[in-house]
Amino acid sequence: IAKEVAKLLEMKAQLGEDEGKHKFVLKTPKGTRDYGPKQMAIRERAFSAIISCFKRHGAEVIDTPVFELKETLTGKYGEDSKLIYDLKDQGGELLSLRYDLTVPFARYLAMNKITNIKRYHIAKVYRRDNPAMTRGRYREFYQCDFDIAGQFDPMIPDAECLKIVHEILSDLQLGDFVIKVNDRRILDGMFAVCGVPDSKFRTICSSVDKLDKVPWEEVRSEMVGEKGLSPEAADRIGEYVQLHGGLDLIERLLQDPKLSQNKLAKEGLGDMKLLFEYLTLFGITGKISFDLSLARGLDYYTGVIFEAVLLHQENEHVEEPVSVGSVAGGGRYDGLVGMFDPKGRKVPCVGVSIGIERIFSILEQRLEASEEKIRTTETQVLVASAQKKLLEERLKLISELWDAGIKAEMLYKKNPKLLNQLQYCEDTGIPLVAIVGEQELKDGVVKLRIVATREEVNVRRESLVEEIRIRTSQC
Repeated sequence: IAKEVAKLLEMKAQLGEDEGKHKFVLKTPKGTRDYGPKQMAIRERAFSAIISCFKRHGAEVIDTPVFELKETLTGKYGEDSKLIYDLKDQGGELLSLRYDLTVPFARYLAMNKITNIKRYHIAKVYRRDNPAMTRGRYREFYQCDFDIAGQFDPMIPDAECLKIVHEILSDLQLGDFVIKVNDRRILDGMFAVCGVPDSKFRTICSSVDKLDKVPWEEVRSEMVGEKGLSPEAADRIGEYVQLHGGLDLIERLLQDPKLSQNKLAKEGLGDMKLLFEYLTLFGITGKISFDLSLARGLDYYTGVIFEAVLLHQENEHVEEPVSVGSVAGGGRYDGLVGMFDPKGRKVPCVGVSIGIERIFSILEQRLEASEEKIRTTETQVLVASAQKKLLEERLKLISELWDAGIKAEMLYKKNPKLLNQLQYCEDTGIPLVAIVGEQELKDGVVKLRIVATREEVNVRRESLVEEIRIRTSQC
């Protein structure tokens, strides 16, 4: 009996092991997702539009580690610092995953004593946030940043950043958008003349920042009820933060008896006027709004701040037009590099971050709705055979094409049927088929078939590469 029991227990143990193999929870971690070939094709289109714009403006590219020393990141994000992912102590270093690309950029400039650079950086960042994935909000996501560092005449680089946002959003054809612009100095000056104590500037700022999502009454009651601001000061703020416009509003505020007395606000308004003059020369003021309620959360902005918002999405199934929210933002941060520099040397910087995840979810939804077929490969030609026993000839031809830089595929079968090979092209969107047959080999030609029109032409073997290039450049 003991023997039998031992045998049964052994079998049970083996079975248990077997079961254990299948107990994987197959899901991606909260706030992350996989991207299949179709999604990557859409993403790559968006990335290439953004990168070509950055390059058009003369930017260099850099990369930095995905984690930084914890002390580099802490204290730079204000209230958001609690969203930073900390890693376990490894080899005596306390590390955190990067939260954005701006602080690593400032660390890079200070560490390498760089005082002048125009760079872009596209990479993943990490936030221990509550994800809202339907709205393109994740815990792991890409940022696309463009920054200009260096001492220059006021507002010229700032205007170029806004021009870049305008170019990218127009190029991606996401629909109507507006770029809201404000200045940290105008905000701080406004708070001062409205009677907000210095100690409450930042916290009142984060209340004002909610104005694009909630009505003024709610923001006012938060300031007074939760943050202890006097009702009079709140009402004075209300008179300003509901204003938005263009050059005319800037002129009006420069004449404002209270604001014009404040040194900070006056400086900010003077620069804002200059900015709008440059934007007029760029011909983009139609999409720019000077908006006194824009307060962008991060602590490190010192001058101009801006945010691009999509006005609404055309969608027949939705009754209400939905505001997708911010798709780009940025501003001037002149003090950040100095925080890292041992001698406190300041390097003025202005930059913009493109919200690629939001943009991507819009493009994805739009393509799903249009049912447009998305190609997930760039193959130009399928090498096919018309009869059996031509595998060697197909391999020889495809090798010639690859060596000449042509994107080519073939089916991994010794003797595939011609019909199956043509069907594969239909399914994957390959535009051309190069067919080798016994007669063609004798004549030194290849039959080139255009999949869309089913037209076939005989091309001399030595001219094939050139012919494929000509025909696929027209596609």
